[in-house]
Amino acid sequence: MLLRIVRMDFKPEKTGEFITFFNTIKGKIANFPGCNHVELCKDAGFDHVLYTFSEWDDEAALEAYRKSALFEDAWTKTKAMFGGKPQAYSLIQD
Repeated sequence: MLLRIVRMDFKPEKTGEFITFFNTIKGKIANFPGCNHVELCKDAGFDHVLYTFSEWDDEAALEAYRKSALFEDAWTKTKAMFGGKPQAYSLIQD
C-alpha cells in the first residue's frame, strides 16, 4: 500500500474555493482504479494550509492517476490557488 500526502499552502482568500472544488472531485478520485481512500484535512495552526491523504494499491496506481485527465484538470485548477509551493510525500505502508 502506498500512502500519498500532499501539503498545500493556499492564498487565504482561495482556501474555501479549493475546499468546495475538492468536494466536487473527491468521489472521482476515490473511485479511480487503485485508490483505496482519499481525504482532505486542515492544518491545526494555519487555516490556509491543507493536506490531502490518499491510499493507493501501489506506485503504479498513483502514477496512472497522475497521468490521467482527471488529475491534469484538478491540478491545473488547484495550482492557480496556491500561495506557496506544495510538498508531496509517498510512503510505503506494510
